[in-house]
Amino acid sequence: MSAFARLALLGLLVLEACWFPPRARSAERPSAAAWTQRSTAVGKHGMAATNQPLATLAAVDVLRAGGHAVDAAIAANAVLAVTDPANCGLGGDLFAIVWEGPARQMHGLNGSGRSPQALAAEVFATQGLTSIPSQGFLPVTVPGCVDGWFALHRRFGRLPMATVLAPAIQCAREGFPVTEVIAREWAQLLRTRREQPGFTSVFAPGGSAPRHGQLFRNPELADTLERLAADGVDAFYRGEIARCIDRFMRDHGGYLRYEDLASHRSEWAAPTSVSYRGYDVWELPPNGQGLAALQMLRILEQFDLRRAGFGSPDHLHALIEAKKLAFADRARFYADPHFAPAPVAALLSADYARQRRALIRDDRALAAVEAGNPALGDGDTVYLAAADSDRNMVSLIQSNFHRFGAGVCPPGLGFCLQNRGQLFDLSPSRPNSYAPGKRPFHTIIPAFVTREGRPVMSFGVMGGDMQPQGHVQILLNLLDFDMGLQEAGDAPRVYHGGSAAPTGEPGDSAGGRVLVERGFAPETLEELTRRGHRIAPPGGAFGGYQAIWYDADEDVYRGATESRKDGMALGY
Repeated sequence: MSAFARLALLGLLVLEACWFPPRARSAERPSAAAWTQRSTAVGKHGMAATNQPLATLAAVDVLRAGGHAVDAAIAANAVLAVTDPANCGLGGDLFAIVWEGPARQMHGLNGSGRSPQALAAEVFATQGLTSIPSQGFLPVTVPGCVDGWFALHRRFGRLPMATVLAPAIQCAREGFPVTEVIAREWAQLLRTRREQPGFTSVFAPGGSAPRHGQLFRNPELADTLERLAADGVDAFYRGEIARCIDRFMRDHGGYLRYEDLASHRSEWAAPTSVSYRGYDVWELPPNGQGLAALQMLRILEQFDLRRAGFGSPDHLHALIEAKKLAFADRARFYADPHFAPAPVAALLSADYARQRRALIRDDRALAAVEAGNPALGDGDTVYLAAADSDRNMVSLIQSNFHRFGAGVCPPGLGFCLQNRGQLFDLSPSRPNSYAPGKRPFHTIIPAFVTREGRPVMSFGVMGGDMQPQGHVQILLNLLDFDMGLQEAGDAPRVYHGGSAAPTGEPGDSAGGRVLVERGFAPETLEELTRRGHRIAPPGGAFGGYQAIWYDADEDVYRGATESRKDGMALGY
């Protein structure tokens, strides 16, 4: 049986377990086991966890062929660019954390692109814009994904890039059966993107989105991936692909140019960490929002959440209040450090966390929340994890920002360009204010956990503002509430919205709203309401979690992927 046939067969076999909304078994305070939809995967030699079965199996095949965990992560990401094009692709950005097992070292990669040099801030003003639109050519920034792949591969890769990209090329050329969650999202988004240049011919060639189980082919993307496999990264940024993007932009009045692509380089960035319950939690520094998760953990470490219990009013109240405080700082300080360095050490200091924690009342929710003074007197996405037999582990996240990005598709390439530039602030003189050649504030964040200098877990949660909130909820489930790796992802979540944003929007003066998944006890929600939280009806997007845990005692990997997505974790 061919590799692709095995991919397709395994994908169909796991569809029945792909997605069930979390639900409690009773109205009493929930037990985590009430929502667990599948077993935690285990493996001795390697592990992969992604939100789409074909991507997971591609990664495992690469590992079994002798590939590094980085090779497996790139292979999975490339397959996801084919099978989940709304959420990721060659037109988007990438961030990664790599644990180098033999050397016991951690590396971070910022693969985000910059705004066009030809797009001056005055352009927005002359068009009367106070914010950058989500579609069209104004929000397009340099796509950093492909350079991120090759930067990772140059440093860690073992297999030829042609081998790594082969599963994605085959998937794009021969077609793949579209999975259920992805098919539903694809259909929902088609009507909002079909007017954008090139979109329909690539992603709805028959005029409609592919149905669940329908084969979808993208031969143009197969050609693009083959060109990358043969000619390397220069084919994208300094070859015909770059020229094609340049011509497309000029033809439609866009601003991204060949020179913007040719000058792009990913940056290696040292991850930063805080300690929580004896574990070190690592995130990448801005222009991403990983610091928000670390700030929340700093605030929460002095709360006795274990005693409060999962799903209790005290648990959720502390979580929501910590989020409000961290996100106020996120709006004020997080930006491209080349333009406005954030006071990272001060934001994560124990003294600053103590100052912010003191603002939380046990009996009353905070309403309007302002950014603090951390100087204390001075001043939509895919996530995947992969691990190999040498105990190298990768935490990688990649996105178009909004699904299908800006919706614009250069001819003959098979992918859309991201709309990450929408996250700039058009107000002047702020850290995240728009400027040419600048990286916007980013929502996508990979995470990693170590203990006493040894690897423990690579993990992430997809979904915009949900990501740092999701990171923290996963860690609380694991470290405070003793859940298993799969339980921690399947347990119901909350999402707080209404904080001030790095794009300049002010926060909700009434304290925002709390969206809750089904499964929390009614009396818990009643008590949160009594404390002043505005609880929204069940519903909303609560992320997409994948994780790999290294069990050093047994010398095995454990893998998890939540039931809100189509994915799977697989070890060998």
